[in-house]
Amino acid sequence: MKIPAAWIDDVCTVTVTFTDEEAYIPMEESPWVHWKEKDQYFSAEVGDRLSNSSVQLYLLHPLPLGEDLELNWGTYHLPVYSGRIVRTKWFEKNYADADRELGAIYRPTSTMFSVWAPTAHSVKLHLGETIMTMSRKEKGTWQLEVNGDWHGTPYEYEVEISGHIHKTTDPYAKALLPNSTKSVVLDPSQAKPASRHPRPRLDKLQDAIIYELHVRDATSDKASGVKHKGKFLGLAEADTTSEKGLSTGISYIKELGCTHVQLLPVNDFARVDELHPDESYNWGYDPLHFQVPEGSYSSSPDDPAARIKECKEMVQAFHQHKIGVILDVVFNHVFDLESSSFEKLVPGYYFRYHEDGTPSNGTGVGNDFASERTMARKFILETIDYWMREYEVDGFRFDLMGVIDIETMNLIQRHCEKESVFLLGEGWNLPTALPDELKSTSFNSDRMPGIRFFNDQFRDTLKGSLFDTKDTGYVNGGGKHIEKLPNLISASALEEFGAPFVSEADQTINYVECHDNHTLWDRLILTNPLMDESDRKKVHQLATGLTLLSQGVPFLHAGQEWFRSKGGDENSYISGDKVNQLNWRIRDKENHYIDFVKQLIALRKKYPVFRMSSKAEIRKRLHILEEPHTVFGYTLLGDGEDFAIFVNPVNQTFDIHLPSPGSWQLAVTNDHSRKQEQRELKGEFTFIRPYELAVWKKPLWVQI
Repeated sequence: MKIPAAWIDDVCTVTVTFTDEEAYIPMEESPWVHWKEKDQYFSAEVGDRLSNSSVQLYLLHPLPLGEDLELNWGTYHLPVYSGRIVRTKWFEKNYADADRELGAIYRPTSTMFSVWAPTAHSVKLHLGETIMTMSRKEKGTWQLEVNGDWHGTPYEYEVEISGHIHKTTDPYAKALLPNSTKSVVLDPSQAKPASRHPRPRLDKLQDAIIYELHVRDATSDKASGVKHKGKFLGLAEADTTSEKGLSTGISYIKELGCTHVQLLPVNDFARVDELHPDESYNWGYDPLHFQVPEGSYSSSPDDPAARIKECKEMVQAFHQHKIGVILDVVFNHVFDLESSSFEKLVPGYYFRYHEDGTPSNGTGVGNDFASERTMARKFILETIDYWMREYEVDGFRFDLMGVIDIETMNLIQRHCEKESVFLLGEGWNLPTALPDELKSTSFNSDRMPGIRFFNDQFRDTLKGSLFDTKDTGYVNGGGKHIEKLPNLISASALEEFGAPFVSEADQTINYVECHDNHTLWDRLILTNPLMDESDRKKVHQLATGLTLLSQGVPFLHAGQEWFRSKGGDENSYISGDKVNQLNWRIRDKENHYIDFVKQLIALRKKYPVFRMSSKAEIRKRLHILEEPHTVFGYTLLGDGEDFAIFVNPVNQTFDIHLPSPGSWQLAVTNDHSRKQEQRELKGEFTFIRPYELAVWKKPLWVQI
C-alpha cells in the first residue's frame, strides 16, 4: 500500500491523503508531527474524514514550512508537505518577503543569488559547471553570494520541494540562453544601447495616438526595404523605403503622425524556436520570462546580451523619432502552469484556485496569475519598474487587465504617474476566482483614475458585435445604432448620452480593429460581401475616421489605414508571416487613402478640441446636430475655430445644415471627387455624399 503524504492546508490543519480507497485509517489513535532538525513534537487531533482516502488533522500550533517534518500515526510515518497553506493570510503575513531584492544581483567582484522558495526543503545553485548549496534566510528566501565576475554565466536552481527535486530557471532572470533553457548572469553595462535620446513627452496623455504593431510583422515582408527583417534592429532602421520609394518601418510611422507604438509582447515567450525563428510564429501571448526580451527578435539569439541591447536600441530609435513605446504585457497568466518557474519554486502560491482546489481559468489558457498576493504583486511591480528604468519604455498595455486586481493596478499607476507613463488595458469581466468588486474592469473605472480601458462598445457599435461575424454596426449597417453615437464620440463618459462605459473622459481607448479577431477590412467583406470595393473602402474610412475624431485616445492597428487583410483569418496568433506581415506593396498601392488618415491625425494634433480631457469641457464644447435620416453630425466649439463633423453611412446624398452661418472650409473628407469650389462655402447649407466623412471648419475671426 502506497501512502503519499500529509499536506499543511491551513494554519493548524493537515490533510492526510491515501491513494488506496481501502486504506486503513487509524481514527482512534493519536497522531503527532516530528520536526526532525529541532527534535520538536506537535500533537494533533483527528478531525473530519473527508473521504475513504483522506482525513483532516488539527494541531494546536502552526507547523514550520520547508522543514523535514514527519507525521506519526499508528503504523504510518508520512512526510508532511506544504499544501493550501500558501494561499492563506497567515502565510502572507509570515512568509511574504516583499522588501528583499530577488534575482542574480551582479557586481564585478561578486554576484548575490536570491530566490524566494519558503516551502522548499533545500535549494542549490547550478552556476556554470559548479553546484553550490544556498542558505535559507528569514521568510524562506534562499541566498548565496559567489565571489568573482560571473557576467554571461548560465545558472539555474535545483529545488527540493514536496518530495520532488527539479531544476528551474529564475523568474527574476534578466538574461537567458536560447529557448529559455537557463538563466544567465548579466552585467547591465554590457547591454547598453549605442545611443540614448530623450523620452518624448506630451503635454497630457490625452494627446496620444496609438499605433499597434508586432515586431516581426512590421518588417518581415520582402518589400519592407529593411535589412534586419522581423527583428528589433529592423524596427530601429530609419529611412527605409518600399519598392516605389515610399517610407516604411519607423520612418513611415513617424510620417503617419502617431505619437506611440504599442508593441505586442516583446518579453520571452514560448512556441518559437529562437535559433530557427522562421520555422514558427507567435504573437507573444505565451509568456515564459517577463524581464527578458524575446530571443527570436534578436540578430544573435545565442548571445544573451545581444537581445537586450538590440531591444533597447529599438526603443531609443523610436525616441529619436519622437515616438513613445508602449509594451503589451501579459501578467494575467503564464504559458504553462506546471512548468512555470513560479510553480516550481512555490507550488500553489502564484496562481488562483477555486475552493475545490482546481486552478482558476478566467483567462481561458489554463491558469490565472494571482496578482493580489504579496509576492505576485511584488513581481509585477518590479517588472514594470525594470522595463521603465532599464529600457526606458513609455507605457504598458495590460492584456486581460480585468483578471488583475484593482489594488495592484492602482499601485502601478501611482508608481508610473510621476513619469507620465501611459497605462491602458482590456477591462473585460472574466470568470477568474476573484470577486467582481476587486477586478480591474471598466465598470470599476471610477476606482482606477488615470488608467484607460479598451472600449469594446465603441468597436461593436461601429462594426457589429464581435461575437457574431455577420452582425453590423453603424458604418456597415446603414446607420444602425446611430442613437449610440453621441455616447461614443463624447468619450463614453457622459450620462446624458447613455450608460457610460468609463467614469472619466480620459479613460477610454477608442478602436475598431486590433490584432485580435478579424481586421476591419475582413469584417466588412463578411458583412457587406456584395458592396463595391471602392464603397467598402469608404465605409472602412468612416470607422477609422470616427476613431480618430472622437473624444478619448484613438488606437489604430498597423495597416488599418491601408485596409489590412489577413485573408479572413480571425485568430492569426500562430498563422505565420504570410498572413500576419505588413504588406508594404499595399502601402504603395493605397497611399492615396493613407493621406486621409494622415490628415485626420494632423487635424487632431493641431486642435485641442478633438482631445478634451474632462467631462465639463466636453459638455461645454460638443453639441449633437439634427441631421436627416442616418447622417450623424456634431459640432465642436473651439477657441479660434468651430468644427462640424458629418458621417453618412448609406449610398445616398443628403442636404445638411451646418450649425451656424459663416465662412466654412472643408478641412478633411474621404470623398476626393469633390471639386475645389465645393470645399468652401459662405452660409450654412451644403451636402454630404454617399459613405462620406466630412469635417468642416469655420474660423471665428479673420486676421487683416
